Amino acid sequence: MNSADPARAASDIADSVLYPAAMAVDAAGTIPPAHLNALAAAGLYGIAGPAEDGGLAADPVTFSRVVEILASGCLATTFVWLQHHGAVRAVAASSAPELRARWLRPLIEGRQRAGVALVGGWPGPPRLRARPVPGGYQFDGTAPWVTGWGMVDVIYTVARADDGNLVAALVPAAASPSLAAAPLDLVAVNAAATVELTFTRHPVPAELVCSVSPHAEWLARDSRGLRPNGSLALGVAARCCLLAGQPALADQLSVMRDRLDGADAEAMPAARAAAARFAFLAAGAAVAAAGSRGILAGQHPQRLAREAQFLLVFGSRPAIKESLLGLLTGG
Repeated sequence: MNSADPARAASDIADSVLYPAAMAVDAAGTIPPAHLNALAAAGLYGIAGPAEDGGLAADPVTFSRVVEILASGCLATTFVWLQHHGAVRAVAASSAPELRARWLRPLIEGRQRAGVALVGGWPGPPRLRARPVPGGYQFDGTAPWVTGWGMVDVIYTVARADDGNLVAALVPAAASPSLAAAPLDLVAVNAAATVELTFTRHPVPAELVCSVSPHAEWLARDSRGLRPNGSLALGVAARCCLLAGQPALADQLSVMRDRLDGADAEAMPAARAAAARFAFLAAGAAVAAAGSRGILAGQHPQRLAREAQFLLVFGSRPAIKESLLGLLTGG
């Protein structure tokens, strides 16, 4: 059932389902299916989907606020769920009516779930290439940092063709002789099941292609989509503020949120960097406030500190990294 108030639905799930289990999820390294099912039942898999197809069509501020709320409950669960919306947006914007008819509503309802592999769009030499063949394409190369393996049905994958265009497609998330998944062992958010995918002449049927577009056009869209990832840092920081019990931290959190909400594409890297740094500092405050018990394996402060460390590098474009290093080193 779709939620009329996605932020309220997110708060209910974060407080009653996600946060109480966050330490167990971190220790076990797996996300209970019930967590993702609860998000689907609340309509949150369709938060970015068009209303005429059953989605919530949330505005960017609402979407980012929901990401923050969920991340304050369990970053691993939120991380897997967040990847899904790239596929929803891509299918909703596709000019292929058959693809939209087959995939959009199942994705919005969470009956089909998606991860992302955007490596083909990254600047520099392509790590993942697309070659046209009869009936579609073949993908060759690697895609590091693909999240949700074993929990998603398809991977929204971007590969680069020899002419420079980007081919974006829904690739079934199943290992095969032409698609190998190597698990990555992370110090935080390990339950999100992140892998490196290797494509070896992997067939991609034409009916699964969402778009073929110029690289520059994709990069422009990508820069506009950096805001929600910043809310992962805000969510971790929000939980740290509660544990630290320092009102001044809560005031800084509001400043970080407002800065992200008000940033244009040019200002976004610096705002993202500031949010990541703030989460790192807030996690330190939570550990310090807890004292020696804060570094025990079963305590939230040490988990949040590791998650804040993870967010120093997640989704970090060169401009974000440069700004963040400047903030951390005083440069």
